Amino acid sequence: MQALVNKIWYQGHSLRWLLLPLSGVFAVITYVRRALFRLGFKLQTAMPVPVIVVGNITVGGSGKTPTVIYLIELLRQHGFHPGVISRGYGVDIQGVKTVNLGASAVEVGDEPAMIVARTQVPMVVGAKRVDAANALIAEFGVDVIICDDGLQHYALGRDIELVVIDGQRGLGNGLLLPAGPLREGAWRLDAVDFIVCNGGPAAKGQFEMQLAPTEVKPVKCDANCSNYSFDKSQPLVAMAGIGNPARFFESLRAQGYQLALCQGFDDHQAYDKTQLRDLAQDLPLLMTEKDAVKCRDFAQENWWYLAVNAKLSPQFDEQLLARLREVAAAKQGNFHGIR
Repeated sequence: MQALVNKIWYQGHSLRWLLLPLSGVFAVITYVRRALFRLGFKLQTAMPVPVIVVGNITVGGSGKTPTVIYLIELLRQHGFHPGVISRGYGVDIQGVKTVNLGASAVEVGDEPAMIVARTQVPMVVGAKRVDAANALIAEFGVDVIICDDGLQHYALGRDIELVVIDGQRGLGNGLLLPAGPLREGAWRLDAVDFIVCNGGPAAKGQFEMQLAPTEVKPVKCDANCSNYSFDKSQPLVAMAGIGNPARFFESLRAQGYQLALCQGFDDHQAYDKTQLRDLAQDLPLLMTEKDAVKCRDFAQENWWYLAVNAKLSPQFDEQLLARLREVAAAKQGNFHGIR
């Protein structure tokens, strides 16, 4: 099914024309929803601290999670105390839930579990992002909120909108769901503060981002494990359950890994031990960091993962920090004015 969707959205398959009437319905629904917020029939809740929304206008992965991790580290380096909120995709969460270090993907979602495992950032997940944001402030006293996804969740007020675009796939065929991959039209990009192009040449006004691989680590590795080595010249099986698995496989080949088999899975897919053991047979299994957080409880000794770090320009850092300080000062002034 996913292969057919990719052909329709990214390879010009003619079936897109049959789906176009449904895209028209989707366009009307989203227009009405935005209008309700714009006209005040639905209320947007402003937060007392700056909110940075990291999202996209396409379905599927584009590099949001590495961008969120990059922002966490950038803000910490400059004296901020950020926290993160997320929907917790694929998890039925009643109310809100704090993402503790060591939380499983089944409990909080794969991306929240990965973000906290990597950064130990304060994080709360919940279906209603306003509730998650309020809980994050109340419990941790953060001074900046990063919203992982949620560009179209207009109930949450936002001060900075950052859109991540897949530099290889772009906006696909440029059509709205389901005929194309767009949640909102390309016009939406004109309204955001920053556009980050992941893995491709950035257009004028955009910032290019590259994902730099780190060292390969065992999936069963805990905070204290250090005595391990990986021979990249050996044949291995690669797997990826992300928005664009091909990007991961291409990156491995470019780094000289010997891929005997590549297996892509749906984004956020759950795994079991038997499924992956049968896939790998006796070969080493190499996966993404997001996949690894879902496999740690049953990982084999020869299962590995490769993490990546986002790389952005100093110009991006300067402009984002300047905008954030401007927003923070305005919010602080408004708060004192109310008092």
